[in-house]
Amino acid sequence: MAKEHSFFNDVYEVVKLIPEGRATSYGLIANYLGTGMSARMVGWAMNAAHGLPEVPAHRVVNRNGLLTGKAHFATPTLMQELLEQEGIEIVKDKIQNFKEIVWDPMKELEI
Repeated sequence: MAKEHSFFNDVYEVVKLIPEGRATSYGLIANYLGTGMSARMVGWAMNAAHGLPEVPAHRVVNRNGLLTGKAHFATPTLMQELLEQEGIEIVKDKIQNFKEIVWDPMKELEI
């Protein structure tokens, strides 16, 4: 039986491409997938990704660099710890210099 195509799987395939030490936003992923108004759906996909070790969900944050998904990790500090292990500085649940490290799939990936 063929694997069912889904929006969540599309999101996961994009998230798998985010390089270590970089982060992106729900909205940038939604925009890349041609559904610019569905950033919230990307968030739902990320919430459902925590059982998928190959999907680096910790690299997806809100448009301001805030760790809005941290409550969905095993511990309240795990998202921050994973980002910090990759060299990303976090202060008060916010990625510092987010504009410098942001990974925009529209710019980084060939369509």
